[in-house]
Amino acid sequence: MNNIIWFRNDLRIEDNISLVHAMKGKKVIAYYCFESLFFKEDIYGFKRTEKFRAKFLIETLKNLKEQLKQLHIPLFVYQGESATHLTQLINLHQIDNVYLQKEWTRDEQDIVNMVKNKARSTTFIETFDQFLFHPEDIPYSSYDSIPEIFTSFRKKCELTVKVRPIAKITHTLPLDNLIETHTHIPTITELGFNEFTVDKRTAFPFKGGTSEAKERIDHYFWKTRKLAYYKKTRNGLVGTDYSSKLSPWLANGSISPRMIFWEVKHFEKEITKNQDTYWLIFELIWRDYFKYISLKHQNTIFLQQGILQKKYDWKNTKSIKTDWINGMTNEPFVNANMKELAMTGWMSNRGRQNVASFWSKEKEQDWRIGAAYFESMLIDYDVHSNYGNWMYASGVGNDPRDRKFNIKIQAERYDGNGKYQRLWLQDTLF
Repeated sequence: MNNIIWFRNDLRIEDNISLVHAMKGKKVIAYYCFESLFFKEDIYGFKRTEKFRAKFLIETLKNLKEQLKQLHIPLFVYQGESATHLTQLINLHQIDNVYLQKEWTRDEQDIVNMVKNKARSTTFIETFDQFLFHPEDIPYSSYDSIPEIFTSFRKKCELTVKVRPIAKITHTLPLDNLIETHTHIPTITELGFNEFTVDKRTAFPFKGGTSEAKERIDHYFWKTRKLAYYKKTRNGLVGTDYSSKLSPWLANGSISPRMIFWEVKHFEKEITKNQDTYWLIFELIWRDYFKYISLKHQNTIFLQQGILQKKYDWKNTKSIKTDWINGMTNEPFVNANMKELAMTGWMSNRGRQNVASFWSKEKEQDWRIGAAYFESMLIDYDVHSNYGNWMYASGVGNDPRDRKFNIKIQAERYDGNGKYQRLWLQDTLF
């Protein structure tokens, strides 16, 4: 059998079930495409992938290519549309099977369907591989029965679901499998961006790729043992170690949630087990939950009324949008967070909640515009978490209390000495 593994948001060789299965073939090649769709402008005028995530993605692909090379698997990399490039590759190499991670959101499905329509004689094997709790293991008979309250989901899953072990690769392929691809990973300029250097103030100065992710885990878990204080510090705003910072690598699949889970368990066995170590797993369950919510509600997560079908008088005011994006509102705490995002592609969890609440609850602006801006800018953009969190913050999602943040109280509580605001508003009167 001649097999292709089609990489998308599973950019790793470790704990990759599609890769494990693909490697059973006689001939195995790997494929990745910088899809044109994800680099176009959206309806709100934002480029769907901005320079920060693009740079992180390039770094990730370079790391993946090197790791695949050790397995004697060539990585074919293209820009454009998979309907063209992957179909040609399937025909050229007489591919029998395409292995890929299962995706279910609108754009990802459209891309797969276009390829399937052009490669009808090829078998596509799609595997759920981005969860902590595998869909076959959760205690619900259908996605429709998944509860709308996170706590209900979490408690039931924690009681009944065992996290699966890491999927291991047991062999490398023959050296003659490593054929020349005549393709290359594009530069940042080839993707349509100018070269840039990362702002020195960033809380996320890290590079893409599994190797970097594992270095981060080694630093945060073992060298500094910051994991033992995670819950206490996770609402921080300044510096690299107030939180794990693992979300960007999780988002593009450089690491899997299972890899993190089993490393936490190892830490708990060797160092300490407490509320802080559990809280990182708790956050992984939140990540799972938003994926299950999108499985349940499908493309409703992109609609203005959200999964609650709740009608608000949403606005789209150009001046408010400009001020929010540029950090020129009447709230210094919002401004600091928005400037950090614009200059680094990163924002803390606490910051995200505040600027989203300000946008949708204070200014009553269409939450989908905020979600689209985050999609464009965030290094750790993940479709399920992004739209799930924005619905939650805007009153059309899974928050049973429909909370509205008091920005000034939040600033006093989490930045009482003004250190964070001074860091990002140093050019502004503050």
